[in-house]
Amino acid sequence: MNTYESSVVDWTRLHPNDDVLIALRNLNAGEQIEVASGQHIILKEDVPKGHKFAVRELQAGEHIMKYGYSIGIAKEQIETGRWLHTHNVSTGLSGLIDYEYIKTPLEKPAVVPANLHTFQGYRRSNGKVGIRNEIWIINTVGCINKVCEALAKMGNTAFQGRVDGVYHFAHPFGCSQLGDDLKYTQQLLASLVSHPNAGGVLVIGLGCENNQIEEFKTFIPAEDGERVRFLKAQEIDDEMAEGLRLLEELTELAEKQEREPVPISELTIGLKCGGSDGFSGITANPLVGAVSDKLVAAGGTAILTEVPEMFGAETILMNRARSEEVYEELVSLINNFKQYYVNHGQNIYENPSPGNKEGGITTLEEKSLGCTQKGGHSEVVDVVAYGKKVTKKGLNIVEAPGNDLVSVTALSAAGAHIVLFTTGRGTPFGGPVPTVKIATNSDLANRKKHWIDFNAGQLLEGKAMDDLANEFLAELIDIASGNKVTNSERYGFREIAIFKDGVIL
Repeated sequence: MNTYESSVVDWTRLHPNDDVLIALRNLNAGEQIEVASGQHIILKEDVPKGHKFAVRELQAGEHIMKYGYSIGIAKEQIETGRWLHTHNVSTGLSGLIDYEYIKTPLEKPAVVPANLHTFQGYRRSNGKVGIRNEIWIINTVGCINKVCEALAKMGNTAFQGRVDGVYHFAHPFGCSQLGDDLKYTQQLLASLVSHPNAGGVLVIGLGCENNQIEEFKTFIPAEDGERVRFLKAQEIDDEMAEGLRLLEELTELAEKQEREPVPISELTIGLKCGGSDGFSGITANPLVGAVSDKLVAAGGTAILTEVPEMFGAETILMNRARSEEVYEELVSLINNFKQYYVNHGQNIYENPSPGNKEGGITTLEEKSLGCTQKGGHSEVVDVVAYGKKVTKKGLNIVEAPGNDLVSVTALSAAGAHIVLFTTGRGTPFGGPVPTVKIATNSDLANRKKHWIDFNAGQLLEGKAMDDLANEFLAELIDIASGNKVTNSERYGFREIAIFKDGVIL
């Protein structure tokens, strides 16, 4: 387990300087808890599983340490053995921060077992590699959603067994948008068109929308043209018949593709958490960070996003920037997102969500310190704007909010073949690429087997981090090679959501 010390059954402590212990089971008021050899404390109140309790007396206004960093300030004097949560802890964050670049020495590269260096992928004619051979239908405007949905259904019936499926991703945008708001939509959709998990893409427009096909084509690189077809519904007598004909063309193109051995340096993973709990920063997020480090060490790519959930832990990422230029880009990313909150009259630090709080997360900095562990310990090589694709190997930061659907869509558009989605509460959601659900605890993994793909709760039961990371990496290679599908794929749970920041006419 990625912890400093543990009682095995009662509690865990994440750093020697921490003021809190995390309950590994429901603890009751009056219980005597051994916190060190011969040292005991008596709990003053019940502490739910995954929540924190004070290991020493804390004064009002004093910073409270977890992960070796402050997670907030005591609202009042807190006795040893008290439950710590929103009733007696508040955020210590406020306003904008003046940052300073203090480069953190990097840890030794992670080790990848020799048998986990390749997967079976589809190498496209433009040199990109995909892990699925699907046909995607991308609509330029929401008005055409139902036509696209019907065509995907017809395509799946007509071309079953020839490709890995025909998929449409509904959205409401592409018209009545102006300026940068429209460009966000165009760039995001164009990046999805370029995704190598699709062996062929049919772009369908209506004909009268702001996002005209002619302009939309300028966002799509010429190298992707061979596998893309376009259809403007208002100009065709029977758009269903023409759409099916174009899908047949794309299927013929895609089915010529065959899997071949590909080095994992060609693999790109997206890193995401949703419905976090008190164990997210102890099990699933560190596990994903360990896998990310292994992939990066092998020459692959990892993408981290959820910018608002970096607030309070952003300096950890900033000080791992490859260069001062990347550092400045990260500072701009963080401050611009804070300004976005201010522009809309919102509290910058209004987080975590009700589900996070119920699971044991008290403040945004506590959530952020757990969240950023998904990025492991690798250096940050680039900062990428919303909707755009990553171009550098290694750990990248992509601009997007914390919202599950919006951020998973952004990770997919940025080039993630697979999204690793950690959760302590559970969710059935799946993005346009295979979305692997990693449970933070065994209770969730056992109860929601039709949602959860991997159980990081094994770290609370004695499994060593490196062993479990290698096991998880092997499973990801199986998924990438098409030997396994995720639960979200199995049940057809696939959708996108586009970031909206502007008026609707």
